[in-house]
Amino acid sequence: QVQLVESGGGLVQPGGSLRLSCVASGSIVSIVTMGWYRQGPGTQRELVASLNSGGASDYADSVKGRFTISRDNAKNTVSLQMNSLKPEDTDVYYCQGRIYSSWTRWDEYWGQGTQVTVSS
Repeated sequence: QVQLVESGGGLVQPGGSLRLSCVASGSIVSIVTMGWYRQGPGTQRELVASLNSGGASDYADSVKGRFTISRDNAKNTVSLQMNSLKPEDTDVYYCQGRIYSSWTRWDEYWGQGTQVTVSS
């Protein structure tokens, strides 16, 4: 079993910053990718940013230049630094990981979600 636990959401004013963190724990052999998705009411979950084990990152166009994803491979953590936040960034943010819990198979895991609200 693998668990992802997020922290760091909350309420922030437009133009402010927040940092989200996610820790993966359990039966982890290796991690292929870790990333962040977000979802609002009645919308599909969308990619915010992801980072693979080789260090290659991918960002949604709407967050490029404002958000930065980073990983600590030794601690199985992924963080998302969010700067210059806008009201349209308000969503529930989910940590996602593609993780090998055995030597032959990887599965996709999700955290429980953390609310980010950008409002004055």
